[in-house]
Amino acid sequence: MRMNELHPAAGSHKTKRRVGRGPGSGFGKTAARGQKGQKARSGGGVRPGFEGGQLPLQMRIPKFGFRSRVALTTAEVRLGELAKVDGEQINLETLKQANVVRRDMRRVRIMLSGDIARAVTVEGSNITVTKGAKAAIEAAGGKVAANDQPAKAKPASKKAAPKAAEEQPEAVAQADASNEESNSDAE
Repeated sequence: MRMNELHPAAGSHKTKRRVGRGPGSGFGKTAARGQKGQKARSGGGVRPGFEGGQLPLQMRIPKFGFRSRVALTTAEVRLGELAKVDGEQINLETLKQANVVRRDMRRVRIMLSGDIARAVTVEGSNITVTKGAKAAIEAAGGKVAANDQPAKAKPASKKAAPKAAEEQPEAVAQADASNEESNSDAE
Protein backbone atom coordinates (compact mmCIF):
# COMPACT_ATOMS: atom_id res chain seq x y z
CA MET A 1 0.00 0.00 0.00
CA ARG A 2 1.36 3.36 -1.06
CA MET A 3 0.13 6.91 -0.56
CA ASN A 4 -1.14 7.16 -4.15
CA GLU A 5 -3.16 3.96 -3.69
CA LEU A 6 -5.17 5.29 -0.72
CA HIS A 7 -8.85 5.99 -1.39
CA PRO A 8 -12.05 5.98 0.65
CA ALA A 9 -14.32 2.94 0.77
CA ALA A 10 -16.70 2.60 -2.16
CA GLY A 11 -19.90 4.62 -1.61
CA SER A 12 -18.61 6.46 1.46
CA HIS A 13 -17.59 9.64 -0.38
CA LYS A 14 -20.45 10.96 -2.51
CA THR A 15 -19.46 13.55 -5.11
CA LYS A 16 -20.86 17.04 -4.56
CA ARG A 17 -23.70 18.18 -6.82
CA ARG A 18 -22.47 21.11 -8.94
CA VAL A 19 -25.55 23.17 -9.78
CA GLY A 20 -25.96 26.03 -12.27
CA ARG A 21 -23.36 24.69 -14.72
CA GLY A 22 -25.40 24.60 -17.93
CA PRO A 23 -28.27 22.56 -19.38
CA GLY A 24 -26.16 19.46 -20.04
CA SER A 25 -25.63 18.85 -16.32
CA GLY A 26 -29.33 18.53 -15.54
CA PHE A 27 -29.02 21.13 -12.78
CA GLY A 28 -28.52 24.28 -14.87
CA LYS A 29 -30.53 27.53 -15.07
CA THR A 30 -32.69 27.37 -11.89
CA ALA A 31 -30.18 25.05 -10.16
CA ALA A 32 -32.89 22.61 -9.00
CA ARG A 33 -34.66 25.36 -7.04
CA GLY A 34 -37.72 25.72 -9.28
CA GLN A 35 -39.29 28.98 -10.47
CA LYS A 36 -39.21 32.09 -8.26
CA GLY A 37 -40.50 32.16 -4.70
CA GLN A 38 -38.81 32.66 -1.33
CA LYS A 39 -37.04 29.29 -1.44
CA ALA A 40 -35.53 30.10 -4.84
CA ARG A 41 -33.76 33.24 -3.65
CA SER A 42 -30.25 33.28 -2.24
CA GLY A 43 -30.48 33.26 1.54
CA GLY A 44 -34.18 32.47 1.20
CA GLY A 45 -36.21 29.96 3.10
CA VAL A 46 -37.79 29.86 6.54
CA ARG A 47 -36.74 28.33 9.86
CA PRO A 48 -37.91 24.85 10.82
CA GLY A 49 -41.47 24.88 12.15
CA PHE A 50 -42.38 28.24 10.56
CA GLU A 51 -45.86 28.15 9.02
CA GLY A 52 -45.97 31.52 7.26
CA GLY A 53 -47.20 33.49 10.25
CA GLN A 54 -49.91 31.00 11.21
CA LEU A 55 -49.54 29.85 14.82
CA PRO A 56 -47.10 26.94 14.53
CA LEU A 57 -48.01 23.43 15.62
CA GLN A 58 -45.45 23.49 18.44
CA MET A 59 -47.21 26.54 19.93
CA ARG A 60 -50.75 25.25 19.29
CA ILE A 61 -50.51 21.97 21.18
CA PRO A 62 -51.11 21.85 24.96
CA LYS A 63 -48.10 21.71 27.24
CA PHE A 64 -47.79 19.58 30.35
CA GLY A 65 -45.19 18.56 32.89
CA PHE A 66 -41.67 19.89 33.15
CA ARG A 67 -38.11 18.65 32.80
CA SER A 68 -36.18 18.75 36.04
CA ARG A 69 -32.79 20.45 35.77
CA VAL A 70 -31.64 18.55 38.86
CA ALA A 71 -32.22 15.26 37.03
CA LEU A 72 -29.65 16.27 34.40
CA THR A 73 -26.88 16.06 37.00
CA THR A 74 -28.27 13.11 39.00
CA ALA A 75 -27.12 9.58 38.22
CA GLU A 76 -29.10 6.44 39.08
CA VAL A 77 -26.94 3.59 40.35
CA ARG A 78 -28.19 0.02 40.85
CA LEU A 79 -27.11 -2.05 43.82
CA GLY A 80 -25.37 -4.53 41.52
CA GLU A 81 -23.12 -1.74 40.18
CA LEU A 82 -21.72 -1.03 43.66
CA ALA A 83 -19.63 -4.23 43.32
CA LYS A 84 -17.45 -2.41 40.75
CA VAL A 85 -16.23 -0.01 43.44
CA ASP A 86 -13.06 -1.07 45.27
CA GLY A 87 -12.99 -0.56 49.04
CA GLU A 88 -15.60 -0.29 51.75
CA GLN A 89 -16.44 3.42 51.41
CA ILE A 90 -18.84 4.48 48.66
CA ASN A 91 -19.18 8.15 47.85
CA LEU A 92 -19.47 10.26 44.70
CA GLU A 93 -15.71 10.30 44.04
CA THR A 94 -15.27 6.52 44.37
CA LEU A 95 -18.22 5.95 42.01
CA LYS A 96 -16.65 8.28 39.44
CA GLN A 97 -13.25 6.57 39.74
CA ALA A 98 -14.87 3.16 39.16
CA ASN A 99 -16.64 4.53 36.02
CA VAL A 100 -20.04 3.77 37.51
CA VAL A 101 -21.05 7.45 37.32
CA ARG A 102 -20.21 10.03 34.65
CA ARG A 103 -17.75 12.74 35.65
CA ASP A 104 -20.25 15.58 35.21
CA MET A 105 -22.75 14.15 37.72
CA ARG A 106 -23.21 15.98 41.03
CA ARG A 107 -25.72 13.69 42.76
CA VAL A 108 -26.32 9.95 42.94
CA ARG A 109 -29.46 7.97 43.75
CA ILE A 110 -28.90 4.32 44.67
CA MET A 111 -31.81 2.10 43.59
CA LEU A 112 -32.83 -1.42 44.59
CA SER A 113 -31.95 -3.42 41.48
CA GLY A 114 -29.67 -6.42 41.61
CA ASP A 115 -28.05 -7.51 44.86
CA ILE A 116 -25.04 -6.66 46.96
CA ALA A 117 -22.86 -9.36 48.51
CA ARG A 118 -20.39 -7.40 50.66
CA ALA A 119 -20.69 -4.84 53.41
CA VAL A 120 -20.18 -1.27 52.26
CA THR A 121 -20.61 2.14 53.83
CA VAL A 122 -22.50 4.68 51.74
CA GLU A 123 -21.72 8.26 52.74
CA GLY A 124 -22.05 11.77 51.42
CA SER A 125 -24.70 14.47 51.40
CA ASN A 126 -25.01 14.18 47.62
CA ILE A 127 -26.01 10.49 47.70
CA THR A 128 -29.59 9.43 48.37
CA VAL A 129 -30.60 5.80 48.91
CA THR A 130 -34.08 4.38 48.36
CA LYS A 131 -35.78 2.53 51.21
CA GLY A 132 -35.39 -0.86 49.53
CA ALA A 133 -31.73 -0.27 48.68
CA LYS A 134 -31.02 0.86 52.25
CA ALA A 135 -32.59 -2.31 53.64
CA ALA A 136 -30.54 -4.47 51.23
CA ILE A 137 -27.26 -2.70 52.14
CA GLU A 138 -27.95 -3.09 55.85
CA ALA A 139 -28.94 -6.75 55.37
CA ALA A 140 -25.53 -7.35 53.74
CA GLY A 141 -23.84 -5.92 56.84
CA GLY A 142 -23.21 -2.43 55.50
CA LYS A 143 -24.54 0.91 56.61
CA VAL A 144 -25.87 4.12 55.13
CA ALA A 145 -24.53 7.28 56.74
CA ALA A 146 -27.20 9.85 57.49
CA ASN A 147 -27.38 12.66 54.96
CA ASP A 148 -26.46 16.11 56.27
CA GLN A 149 -29.16 17.81 54.21
CA PRO A 150 -31.66 19.74 56.35
CA ALA A 151 -35.31 18.89 55.79
CA LYS A 152 -37.04 21.45 53.60
CA ALA A 153 -39.65 23.52 55.43
CA LYS A 154 -43.05 23.12 53.81
CA PRO A 155 -44.76 26.37 52.83
CA ALA A 156 -48.07 27.24 54.48
CA SER A 157 -50.93 25.48 52.74
CA LYS A 158 -53.19 27.45 50.45
CA LYS A 159 -56.29 26.11 52.24
CA ALA A 160 -55.36 27.90 55.48
CA ALA A 161 -55.47 31.35 53.84
CA PRO A 162 -59.20 31.30 52.89
CA LYS A 163 -60.18 30.28 56.46
CA ALA A 164 -58.34 33.29 57.84
CA ALA A 165 -60.16 35.49 55.34
CA GLU A 166 -63.54 34.03 56.43
CA GLU A 167 -62.82 34.67 60.11
CA GLN A 168 -61.93 38.33 59.53
CA PRO A 169 -65.42 39.56 58.56
CA GLU A 170 -66.87 38.01 61.75
CA ALA A 171 -64.27 39.80 63.89
CA VAL A 172 -65.01 43.07 62.08
CA ALA A 173 -68.76 42.57 62.61
CA GLN A 174 -68.25 41.94 66.34
CA ALA A 175 -66.08 45.05 66.64
CA ASP A 176 -68.75 47.12 64.85
CA ALA A 177 -71.43 45.79 67.18
CA SER A 178 -69.42 46.67 70.29
CA ASN A 179 -68.78 50.18 68.90
CA GLU A 180 -72.50 50.72 68.33
CA GLU A 181 -73.30 49.63 71.89
CA SER A 182 -70.74 52.00 73.34
CA ASN A 183 -72.09 54.83 71.17
CA SER A 184 -75.68 54.23 72.32
CA ASP A 185 -74.56 54.18 75.99
CA ALA A 186 -72.82 57.51 75.54
CA GLU A 187 -76.03 59.18 74.31
